[in-house]
Amino acid sequence: MIKSKLSFLFLFSLLALNSFSQKSLLQSGPMVGYSEMFETMLWVQTKQAADVKIQYRSKAEPKKQFWTNTVKTEKGKAFTAKLLADKILPGNKYTYTLYINNKKTQLDYPTKFQSLALWQWRTDPPEFSFACGSGAYINEKKYDRPGKGYGGDYEIYKNIPKKNPDFMVWLGDNIYLREPDWNTKTGILHRYTHTRSLPEMQPLLAGMPNYAILDDHDYGPNDSDRSFWNKNETLNGFDLFWANPSMGVGDIKGAISYFTWGDCDFFMLDNRTYRTPNHRKENNKTQLGKAQLEWLKDNLSTSHATFKFIVIGGQFLTTCGLYETYDNYGFSAERQEIIDYIHFNEIRNVIFLTGDRHQSEINVLKSANKPTIYDITVSALTSHAARKNDSEVSPLRVEGSLINVKNFGLLKLSGLRKERILTSIFYDTNGNEVYRYQIKEEKRSAPKKKH
Repeated sequence: MIKSKLSFLFLFSLLALNSFSQKSLLQSGPMVGYSEMFETMLWVQTKQAADVKIQYRSKAEPKKQFWTNTVKTEKGKAFTAKLLADKILPGNKYTYTLYINNKKTQLDYPTKFQSLALWQWRTDPPEFSFACGSGAYINEKKYDRPGKGYGGDYEIYKNIPKKNPDFMVWLGDNIYLREPDWNTKTGILHRYTHTRSLPEMQPLLAGMPNYAILDDHDYGPNDSDRSFWNKNETLNGFDLFWANPSMGVGDIKGAISYFTWGDCDFFMLDNRTYRTPNHRKENNKTQLGKAQLEWLKDNLSTSHATFKFIVIGGQFLTTCGLYETYDNYGFSAERQEIIDYIHFNEIRNVIFLTGDRHQSEINVLKSANKPTIYDITVSALTSHAARKNDSEVSPLRVEGSLINVKNFGLLKLSGLRKERILTSIFYDTNGNEVYRYQIKEEKRSAPKKKH
């Protein structure tokens, strides 16, 4: 009897040691990337070359086990891997387990994802919510500027999952490339690895799909644009560390993508790769480039989604004339072109989802007999929050919506078909509600009868 107990304890200790040994090879993740009806992309990073794969199972049929492909991580790709779960079915919830070198990795937080529901022609649109935010600065003292760290309050990443969002949208400045980083592949991958390895961030990454756009600090130096000489490497770093549905659309290259969730479309734009330099004096300045802009227009016109989210790094609607808002540095003509297109084509329920400003706010453009346009800005997560600027004039800002503390957003979609409601809730670092705002689905006006 004693011998049997000792054998059991030895076996248990051996299994625990193997599990710990595999966890010691894990650098960051696992992370859930995009999720669709028939496939979900998963991501992981190891500390050295290793074989990685993931086992997953449906909560409805836990006895059925499925495996992703196996990938051997390599130094040239920062030991990252994308693992495709392609045996899923619509409307199911899954749990998953990471294996490194064929050995199970035990984690102390939930690893789960869900596939999109097939609701069209069957039911009303599903209710869902998603979290969002921009400005994820993680201190690294030896490479930061002297003085007090620019980042902090990392517990915000633990509080986001507590609101039970279905997915997370990262609104740019998801890392902050610094002087030692942006001129080399080594520096870029170091910065991504350092940020992605934050312990507080792991449950958020592992427990829901994560989608991302980039802004200047993911792309290069502050306020960087198409002229940045090393943009191919920073775009490659973005692609290695995120698992969006695509990297570019059609023949258009860049950090551009698209996805749907429920009755909403998300147009993920790149405002850096084709951007005219801010201080270049010329007419017809662009943030998106002609091809990307035309792609956006075409898809807004063909979209059947209730709400159409245009996800872009910098603020679109505000006319405050400060920093890298769309109305500043000579980009106002392109801003107006987009507004005119939305109005002329009567495209309703367009929501710009933006970051960058180190403050959160809601701006609304209402015009008589024309679709209302919204801009929901959510910033910053863990980078420095801007002080309130009493001299900033923002006539389109919703009164009371300005937030000057670190925060994240939770956007909830509810209601029956043709009666959908979007509720935007802002929470501080500790998960306390700061502000909320509701948008009701705007219906197309009935055509006037001819006499």
